Amino acid sequence: MIDLALHCESEHAVSIQSIAERQQISESYLEQLVRRLRTAGLVKSVRGAGGGYQLARPADGISVGDILRALEGSIDAVTCGGTDHDGSCGQADLCVTRIVWERVNRAIEESVDSITLDQLVEESRERQRAGVVDRKECAN
Repeated sequence: MIDLALHCESEHAVSIQSIAERQQISESYLEQLVRRLRTAGLVKSVRGAGGGYQLARPADGISVGDILRALEGSIDAVTCGGTDHDGSCGQADLCVTRIVWERVNRAIEESVDSITLDQLVEESRERQRAGVVDRKECAN
């Protein structure tokens, strides 16, 4: 998503091939990721000559949490091991461990929801200006 935001200038779309080359990942894997991001409404496809993908909304309106949920589903660190198949737990009112994990999960959500894609894009640009990025081991 950072690569897409960095290389999507005004109305131009970014090709899967160009992202895959820059990020050194396979096109087929990237297509799977983009499919999930499209389903979540984070990217949109552009057909025709010069086609590819664009952000579906401004980068300041996309959080890291949005991206993680689209790609991973739940971002909970731990789900309760004592829950039944319907998600209920007969010990929920007495379980102190559950309280701990609920706080941890809430803190993770608050953290990733507070970081926006435009903040990461700006950080990436600052690192590029400082000469930190452009290493093969760095992947967005």
